[in-house]
Amino acid sequence: MANPEHLKILQQGVKAWNEWREQSPDILPDLCEASFARNNFPGANFQQANLFGSDLSWSNLDATNFQGAILTGTNMLRAILTAARLSGAELTRADIREVDLRGADVTGTNLHSADLRHSDLSQAEVVGVSLTDANLLGAIFRHTNLTGANLGGSVMGDNTLINIDLSVAIGLETVRHQGPSSVGIDTIYKSNGNIPEVFLRGCGVPEDFIVYAKALARNPIEFYSCFISYSSQDDTFAQRLHSDLQQKGVRCWFAPEDLKIGDKFRTRIDESIRIYDKLMVVLSEDSIRSPWVEEEVEAALEKERKQSKLVLFPIRLDDAVMETDQAWAASLRRVRHIGDFQAWKDHDQYQKSLERLLRDLKAESTQRP
Repeated sequence: MANPEHLKILQQGVKAWNEWREQSPDILPDLCEASFARNNFPGANFQQANLFGSDLSWSNLDATNFQGAILTGTNMLRAILTAARLSGAELTRADIREVDLRGADVTGTNLHSADLRHSDLSQAEVVGVSLTDANLLGAIFRHTNLTGANLGGSVMGDNTLINIDLSVAIGLETVRHQGPSSVGIDTIYKSNGNIPEVFLRGCGVPEDFIVYAKALARNPIEFYSCFISYSSQDDTFAQRLHSDLQQKGVRCWFAPEDLKIGDKFRTRIDESIRIYDKLMVVLSEDSIRSPWVEEEVEAALEKERKQSKLVLFPIRLDDAVMETDQAWAASLRRVRHIGDFQAWKDHDQYQKSLERLLRDLKAESTQRP
């Protein structure tokens, strides 16, 4: 329970309370489980005070100092906390629904399992804050600084994410989305496109936009996107290459992972060659025998002629393309460098070939064919 003497001083008003705090700097106020609902304490000094389980709902706490205070389980429903100082405060399991936190300093605060539904954190400093398992449904993040903020396991949905850098936040991959949220284009740009795709999908961002998000945000684009064409017999290699390219920042697409159920395979292949910058064709004894490989290569070469830029990136797993008498393959080996991945099962040789391929895929190294 709260200290009666401390409560008596607070009841005299903010001015008397702050004067007492200045005169008694060594006394830490005990306001545990006290009820202050619908009160006005703007500018009050509650630094390091014990407000465990207290009721501050519907109160005006504008510019109030809660630095280092214990606010575990506190009820702050619809309180006004604009420009409040909450750095280092303990707010575990606090009820902060519909709270106005615009411009508040929440740096280093523990908000684990707190309920911030429909609260406004516009322009707030949420640096290094633990929001793990917090309920953030409907919360507004506009011009909010989320550097080092951990949102792991938090619940989101119907959020507003405007002009914020999400690349500096932690735990976005494990956010639990209960509905779509609004993600501003300015947020994509400010984050340099470095937002986990699983988070964007949970926010309801269209898949086509996710594909281009990094490319739109980065200037210059580090790598071109590419579509990998290969024979199913070479699936093990293709899976490895796809994974490694993705880890290196190359946006890849290939049928086994991304082909939508019900899509006509031929139509989707043609669409992918049009949409993606490059076609990477894996040449082997099996793929050269496949009729659609020839069609894909021809489509890529046609795109090169129309756009006057390099599109086709052939790589080989054996000598089949170097020995075949098929016209299209013979022509390809005469006019185009073919990346050599014959020793792809050897780790060191594979890495050398991969580095060469990555160098060729870099936007700034692209040359006219």
